[in-house]
Amino acid sequence: MLRLFWIFIGLALAVLIPFLIWGEGLERTFSRAGVVAWLADYGQWAWAAGLLLLASDLLLPIPATAVMAALGFVYGPLWGGLIGAAGGFLGGAVGYGLCRAFGRPLALRLLGPGGLAQGERLFARAGGWLVVLSRWLPVFPEVIACMAGLARMPVAAFLIALLCGSVPLGFAFAAIGHAGVEHPVLAIALSALAPPLLWLVVQPHVRARTRASTAQRSEG
Repeated sequence: MLRLFWIFIGLALAVLIPFLIWGEGLERTFSRAGVVAWLADYGQWAWAAGLLLLASDLLLPIPATAVMAALGFVYGPLWGGLIGAAGGFLGGAVGYGLCRAFGRPLALRLLGPGGLAQGERLFARAGGWLVVLSRWLPVFPEVIACMAGLARMPVAAFLIALLCGSVPLGFAFAAIGHAGVEHPVLAIALSALAPPLLWLVVQPHVRARTRASTAQRSEG
């Protein structure tokens, strides 16, 4: 488990280092007003620019909540929320997919078979909660998505948990951006409380589906 902890620290540093280098400048550039002006340069393709900007949060220290608020200001709470949620979902899915497809050999080398098995058990048991609760925290969304990919968390469980975390966050900040509120305390509270409530509802169905898939593979 200690090795798994160091993998987490390493991924967190990989996310934090770009923030320490460029974060202050990017935060000034990508304030809500700055993002609105930036999106305006793309005209009718502003939605696509916002989507890609949110997805790039995997690699760059993009203030995602400011982008979501700007999307709400430009497109309103419904369409802005949909675009914001889709961008957050896309970034998490890409991080998970890349680490699942290409990170396994490195994780095996660093953790060893026993350590990797521990990570797999952790994400099989509590991965949904980790993904859901991480979405409204800084740094953690990208790190948890990558670790879920390394641990090969079941795809369906990961995507459903990611959806439960991304949708409330996108809509809450889009609504705040549409209302023109600069300090979105309400949005933070909503985006923190809604994901675990959603996961409580869907978790039994996800577990049942995972068990059924495991049983089919065993029989095959």
